[in-house]
Amino acid sequence: MYQQEKINPYGKEGEKGTLVEEMFDNIAPTYDTLNHRLSWDIDRGWRRKAIMKLKPEAPQTLLDIATGTGDFAILAARMLNLSQIVGVDISEGMMEIGRQKVKNEGLDKTISFKKEDCLNLSFPEGSFDAVTAAFGIRNFSDLDRGLREMCRVLRKGGCLSIVELSQPKSFPMRQLFKLYSHTFLPLYAKLISKDQGAYDYLTATIEAFPQGEEMIGILKKAGFGKASFKRLTFGICTMYFARK
Repeated sequence: MYQQEKINPYGKEGEKGTLVEEMFDNIAPTYDTLNHRLSWDIDRGWRRKAIMKLKPEAPQTLLDIATGTGDFAILAARMLNLSQIVGVDISEGMMEIGRQKVKNEGLDKTISFKKEDCLNLSFPEGSFDAVTAAFGIRNFSDLDRGLREMCRVLRKGGCLSIVELSQPKSFPMRQLFKLYSHTFLPLYAKLISKDQGAYDYLTATIEAFPQGEEMIGILKKAGFGKASFKRLTFGICTMYFARK
């Protein structure tokens, strides 16, 4: 078991997936505002880089894991010539906001949403050309199982593109990030979302989540072949790319 799998939202006892669903339903109305403001809008660029890695592959079908309010799916629809994008999540509260955003963008014929347990996806093996995930896999209660499912639903030769928050390794960014995440972030989250506990959880999982070379080993164990990573913005985010 990886360290972040032991951390539950709000410090509650119980099944992690159920608690994560409850947390994201709670913060859904303010999630987009906080996400962009807390990253100073840099998160948009991180998503763009992850999608650009897929462009040479020319995928036609894409599965967006832990899609949330659909930002990654919407950006992929704009940047790639896709015939179908399916966004899956355990939080209906988040996806309901995503559905409205997709409708407003006129992308509802391309993007659909479905409530799914990402550890036990309902799609047949080899259903998608590409799988993406932005800032979601560290919430899995079983990372290995979730990654195996992502590999299973990819066609042979299909690609995985992930962006995930991470801890900077070098001085002084490591120290500055810790100060920011433990002081400013929870206070601002409490002010905007009224749910400081959710953002305390998110900070704790960032610090506990495996990253870099360790994550590459985990991806290969899950069934992916060639895998690589790139640290973005001084290591605040890490991008992973792998092939089935």
